[in-house]
Amino acid sequence: MANTPMTIFQVAGRAMSAQLLRMNTTASNLANAGGVAGSAEAAYKTMKPVFRTSFDAASGMSTVDVEKVVTAGEAPAKRYDPNNPMADKDGNIFEAAVDETRELVDMMETARSYQNNVEVMQTAKSLIIDTLKLGR
Repeated sequence: MANTPMTIFQVAGRAMSAQLLRMNTTASNLANAGGVAGSAEAAYKTMKPVFRTSFDAASGMSTVDVEKVVTAGEAPAKRYDPNNPMADKDGNIFEAAVDETRELVDMMETARSYQNNVEVMQTAKSLIIDTLKLGR
């Protein structure tokens, strides 16, 4: 099956899966924005998927997969707050450095890309149905 050419549905489906993971990491980042921890190591770090594009020679199409998910962005911000129950021995807490504006932009881009792949599948389906109708 390794030499079977990929269909447009498989290519769009894989792209949709990759965008779904991107949307999930963005949602996680937004959910953890402003979170605090007692150390820089324990503070939430922004997650980003790393995509890998591969070319399918049998079909002549490129497809995308998620290679891995990495932490990215700024280091957690240290803030003096000795009354916080999560403060370290020096009275510091560490806030997750999530750029909410960037995450919202990523979410919009992801939703648009996902929708584009849905439309690719719908168009391919319509073309197949129209082609089958020609044979009647």
